[in-house]
Amino acid sequence: MTFCLDTIILKPDNKEIKNAVILLHGYGGDGKDISILSYNWKRYLPNTVFICPNGHEKCSINPAGFQWFDLTNDDKDYILEQSIKAEKKLNQFIDEVKNEFGLKNNNICLSGFSQGCMMSINLGLTSNEGYNCIVGFSGKIINENDLRERIKFPTETLLIHGDSDQVVQPNFMLEAKDFFIRNKIKIETHLIKNCDHNIPIEASSIALNYIKKNFL
Repeated sequence: MTFCLDTIILKPDNKEIKNAVILLHGYGGDGKDISILSYNWKRYLPNTVFICPNGHEKCSINPAGFQWFDLTNDDKDYILEQSIKAEKKLNQFIDEVKNEFGLKNNNICLSGFSQGCMMSINLGLTSNEGYNCIVGFSGKIINENDLRERIKFPTETLLIHGDSDQVVQPNFMLEAKDFFIRNKIKIETHLIKNCDHNIPIEASSIALNYIKKNFL
């Protein structure tokens, strides 16, 4: 099947596909970048297919990479408008994934780094049918007022952030945690010591254990 987004797909070795992890890259990255996580997780999630799409737009400041929404304009309304366009494209993509592999939302973990984390949160909470879980690294909520009005399902979520992140400040994770609690959504958070804007082994391991638990 041809998907609406170019994507890297890692299927389980000679095993039935029961679950999927959709990994969304950060600003200026691509599916190949974020797929590194799947190589670490693959042997511990034997019935899982890993889906790592490229963003639907070339990155404004890095033409070799992709973006989910433009960050060269810091107007909040513009960013929200662009992120909702990305949501529509990703929802189309996820429907294609579900049809291709015979999966439902509750078989899918949405995960992402930075801008990909932001998209995962929006997708996971605004769907008519709950996803298995959301796992986000180094991200934030794009627009709390908008998301609050559009929440349809309280998909349980894990957020991980570095305490030295200078790209997306760690206080954004605390703000997101407060948002989840106030909206009665199950949330788990981890602040990684001496970590900047990346996904260290400790964060990858925490995320893997969380996904394993939820896929049981």
